[in-house]
Amino acid sequence: MSNWALIIYCGIITYLTRFTMIALIKKEMFNKRIREILSFVPSAIFPAIIFPAIFINDIGLFQIQDNPKIISAIIAVVIGIFTRSIIATIFSGLASYWFVIFIV
Repeated sequence: MSNWALIIYCGIITYLTRFTMIALIKKEMFNKRIREILSFVPSAIFPAIIFPAIFINDIGLFQIQDNPKIISAIIAVVIGIFTRSIIATIFSGLASYWFVIFIV
């Protein structure tokens, strides 16, 4: 099997498994308490995705000193708190990261 066929096959399987959960489960099956608990899932998963990207370097070590990602993350969080805009947060994080890498 070629690489492209394998990539397409894996994509189809992933799509179908996620689509069936969305399409087949009815919202009436969940009571109010379960919906309330499930509403916290995105805010619990997001830090688990972001933390390694900021604090772990390319070779897998925890890096605090001389890490431009930490400065950029702090700037992005502050901009996000004040503006409440996702686009402004993303652009400020990227701009500050590039500034720290290329200028400073």
